[in-house]
Parts: sequence; C-alpha cells; structure tokens
Amino acid sequence: MGTAPQIAPEIYDFYTDTFDEATRLTATADGALELVRTQEILRRLLPPAPATVLDVGGGPGIHAQWLSADGYKVHVVDPVARHVEQAAALGVGAEIGDARQLTADTGSYDVVLLLGPLYHLLERADRDRALAEARRVVRPGGLVAAAAIGRYASLYEHVATTFLGTERVRDAVADILRTGRHEPGRKGFTAAYFHTAEGLEEEMVAAGLEGVAVHGIEGPAWSCLKAAEQHSGERLIGSPMFVAALESARLAEPYPALLSSSSHMLATATAGSLTGCRREVG
Repeated sequence: MGTAPQIAPEIYDFYTDTFDEATRLTATADGALELVRTQEILRRLLPPAPATVLDVGGGPGIHAQWLSADGYKVHVVDPVARHVEQAAALGVGAEIGDARQLTADTGSYDVVLLLGPLYHLLERADRDRALAEARRVVRPGGLVAAAAIGRYASLYEHVATTFLGTERVRDAVADILRTGRHEPGRKGFTAAYFHTAEGLEEEMVAAGLEGVAVHGIEGPAWSCLKAAEQHSGERLIGSPMFVAALESARLAEPYPALLSSSSHMLATATAGSLTGCRREVG
C-alpha cells in the first residue's frame, strides 16, 4: 500500500460516504455510453495484451476489470481507500496513491491511464505534476490517456435534469462556464475542474507528450439520452435511443467542432524519451 495522499477532504468524503463510483458507468444510460465509448477509443490505441497498464485514479476498478478481462496486466492507484478495496476485490493489483507522486519506477509501464485525476486537480500546477508523472512512468513510445470533464457538460446536464431553472444551479453552472471550476457543496458534486478541448490538449503537450489527440467520448446526444431516461423512468441502456446516441458519438468523433458537445473528453498521446523530447501535436 502507498502512503496516504494529500487530497482535499471534501473529495475523499464524497467518494467514501456520499457517492458510489462503482455504479456510475453501469446504472444509467449516459454512464453506459461513457463506458462503451471509452472502451472503443482505448481498444483502438492500446498495445497488444498482455501489456502492462497503470490505472491512475482508477477508482473501484471499472476500467481495470475489462482491461484485465482483455488480457492486460493492470495495477490501480487511487487516493480513496474504499476504491482501492473495491478494485482489489476484482482481482487486480491496487494501492493507495497520488497521481502527482507515483511509486512506480521510471519507464515501467506500457500504458498509463488517468481517467479521473484531472477532474479533481483544480490547480494547473497539480495537473502538470500528474501528467509529468504519467510520462515518467510510461516507457518511451508508450500510451498515455487522460480523461477530462468537458467545460460545457454541466450546462447540458442541467437542461436534461431541468435543474438549470433554479437560481442555485444556474449560478453554479455560470461559474463553471466562466472559470472551469466547480467548488464543493454546489449542485450535488465535489470540487472539480472542467476542461476545454484546447486546454486539455495544451496541458498534454506541455507535459512533453507527443501526437496528442483529443476525442469526444459521449458525443452530442448524451444529454438527450439522460433526459429521456430520467423523465420516462425507463432504463434505456441498449434501447434504440441508446444505440442512436452511440452512433452519433461515433459519427461526431472526427469533427473538432463537436468536441464541446461531449460530457467527457479523452486525450491520448505517446511518450518520447525523457531527454531531448520533441513536442508535437498530431
């Protein structure tokens, strides 16, 4: 087990006592859409199994589980003890740790995933440290993939929920649009940073990663899917509307103008050598 990381208490408490991350990607149609699309994008880019994958901020092991089933050797690092216990129960390696100070050796993994840390590192310096650590521990030429919440996700979401009509939620969403920051205690979520596509790409490039590409995950129809499920009371995973939303995400992916319509984005890149690294955007 790693040393206890220094994360904001409200983030630790949110994932320990308030919210069960283990069900987020399986309980709702928009969550399932995020899972399917993340799998699709990563499977196109991952090296062949049994490559080694460090799943940083891997939570309760949702992604580690399918990666392990695909034959990858996965190790989860997460700051929340509850998540580490849940991931370990799935049969993958798991330790308490901090994305900004990994215990892994330099160049020791074929793939490093950050499918959560950039959400909850509100300061640019902390995100830079996390990306620098990912680049350090991945082998030269290895894959780094980092997920981000889209800057406009909260706007779309709260039209779907209809909560945007309340002053408290409207003010919180307006602040996110202006600053990218969600402060704890507002509209049912914890402290978080919401990226623009340009900002996410710039952070990856600044970390010395090469061939950076930013992918829209859920595409332009995820909020329609969320609204239909929430207001009908029906479970829409696998429904014709789910299939249509999935196809819209696939069709939208090649078009940068549609990146802002996704709830989440996935930036992918490769790591050059730690010395003499060229910074290129592909």
